[in-house]
Amino acid sequence: MELYAGLDLHSRNTYIGIMDKEFKRVFGKRVSNKLPLILKILDPFQNQLEGIVVESTFNWYWLIDGLMDAGYQCVHLANPSAIKQYEGIKHTDDQYDSFFLAQMLILGILPQGYIYPKEDRPVRDLARKRLFLVRHKTSHILSLQSLIARCSGQRVSANDIRKFTVEDLQQLLEQEYIVLSAQANLDTIVFLKQQIRQLEKAIKNKVKLNKAFQQLLTVPGIGLILAMTIMLEVGDIGRFPPGH
Repeated sequence: MELYAGLDLHSRNTYIGIMDKEFKRVFGKRVSNKLPLILKILDPFQNQLEGIVVESTFNWYWLIDGLMDAGYQCVHLANPSAIKQYEGIKHTDDQYDSFFLAQMLILGILPQGYIYPKEDRPVRDLARKRLFLVRHKTSHILSLQSLIARCSGQRVSANDIRKFTVEDLQQLLEQEYIVLSAQANLDTIVFLKQQIRQLEKAIKNKVKLNKAFQQLLTVPGIGLILAMTIMLEVGDIGRFPPGH
């Protein structure tokens, strides 16, 4: 008998729903997020399972990797942002999404996410962490610019702020507590710059820009780090249909 499983993953537990290709529910149970426990529950069904679906939540890595390491090669990652268009086919008594995920897989309409290779994922995530820090650095630069303009009437460029010292802040702002507030921004900017450089160095040492992405460097405004970031986010270019 062909079976299909949907795993409704939450932060602390997972609801496992298994149905056959006629949409008959064979098994359903909520379990804690412990990989050995989940594998033990799936084990009696392993030889019959034609597909397992896990929704792409913030914490899917451990579950997808664990299932694939345990020999489940029919694992799919559901794309939640594209699933809403099919909510009309949900059963009215669905308490959990697990059977809905399995049903879409059976019907061949499951919107799937890309399972980024386990071995390459850490560097991709490191590039994302770099971007996260860059955004925070920018927010502190904007905050400091606003504070200076508000308290001194002067417009200071981001390039000038990168060269600022505490003495520069004292001359511009004078008032002790305003200087302390500005210094908090400035110290954070300096710290984030150090962290960003450290991450960039690690990414450069690990990743070599492949030939398919060398052309990105010919685009104005795209340097080595941005080109590598694009490459890491894209992953296998073959996963995109031709012409897209």
